[in-house]
Amino acid sequence: MIELENVSCGFGGTPLFSGLSLSLTPGSFHFLTGPSGAGKTTLLRLCYADLRADQGQVRLFDQDASSLGRDGVAMIRRRIGVVHQNCAFLDHLTIAENIALPLTVADRAAEAAGNLPELLAWVGLTAQAGQFPPELSGGERQRAALARAVIMSPDVIIADEPTGNVDWEMSQRLLTLLVELNRMGKAVLIATHDLTMIRTMKAELSARVLRLKDGELVQAGAEL
Repeated sequence: MIELENVSCGFGGTPLFSGLSLSLTPGSFHFLTGPSGAGKTTLLRLCYADLRADQGQVRLFDQDASSLGRDGVAMIRRRIGVVHQNCAFLDHLTIAENIALPLTVADRAAEAAGNLPELLAWVGLTAQAGQFPPELSGGERQRAALARAVIMSPDVIIADEPTGNVDWEMSQRLLTLLVELNRMGKAVLIATHDLTMIRTMKAELSARVLRLKDGELVQAGAEL
């Protein structure tokens, strides 16, 4: 579904990484680790066409990312759910309206009305549906961000440090939700620096741990 082949990317003429290859297949689960500044977020952005590679090829659902125009990128992103570390919401909309926004923008509001109650229950936010973003805790915001990322029923879920701003109990809850999505056949890619959290998932799923360091992406561990 998402393939990077011999990709190089950087800023200001300085490459963060080069010759990097990665393949996200249906039902796969990857953890991406590495020190701050190694390029983890940059790599994720390549995977959902928010950046273009300096060299190499990025293929998203059998399409060359470099050839995608604005409309093409928009269509591709309907198949990729992204959870950012610092999730941004529209403060004048309720949480339910924020979560439903991708469907509303896609002129599928009726579909949102049908799916939203079940989705809110899945992330445990039914009681908060009518609240506004500033009223939510950090953990509630992250769960809302996950709900918004999956409301379009994407094939791939990409999460950038989704547990970085929440406590241990909430991080486990978020990861449980991501594991459930993976078991439904979704490909999942999570960037995280929390190795303890990765180790706790050993009994839950089969995943690959990749480490990005010094411009190279290597497998950091065998099958979990």
